[in-house]
Amino acid sequence: MKRIDSRSIRVILATCVLAFGCVFFTSSCGYYHMGSMMHPQIKTIAISTIRNDTREPLLTELARTQIAARFQSDNSLKLVSKEEADCILYVRLVSVTSSMLRYNPGYEEDEYRPAEFHVSLSAEMEVLIPGRSEPLIKKRSVTGDANYQYNVDPQVGRYYGLRQACYDLGGQIVEYTAEAW
Repeated sequence: MKRIDSRSIRVILATCVLAFGCVFFTSSCGYYHMGSMMHPQIKTIAISTIRNDTREPLLTELARTQIAARFQSDNSLKLVSKEEADCILYVRLVSVTSSMLRYNPGYEEDEYRPAEFHVSLSAEMEVLIPGRSEPLIKKRSVTGDANYQYNVDPQVGRYYGLRQACYDLGGQIVEYTAEAW
């Protein structure tokens, strides 16, 4: 019987680890893609003035801030001014709906007060290339949703719920802009 020395064991072990690594890293999902999936000529985007058709005050600024935050965290497209942009995003806020999700019993047996709410923000988006009549991304509906609670001030709780719904809306807009063109 032939004796195997420690150097041979290390070579066999290193070969097995290398083979396993090659199989592991090359057999991942073939459709997974890191980085931007946009057209190679489109590198920048501008967010046009957001149109607010709801009765919610200050919603345009909140939505614009959250959509910009999502574009910056995604990093597929660089945010620039309208004059420098390869494409421009147009958003129209259509509706805001709120509903109660859960009640807390009050001090009396038949008294209940709302404990958790749901807010849904519906919008339409469209992406245009300056100077072209045909849109890059045709008008489509997007929705942002969030649940929120409040302890003392209902308006503060609603503000944070709307902010989270705008952030969710921004995620859909970024996804449709960067991946679904």
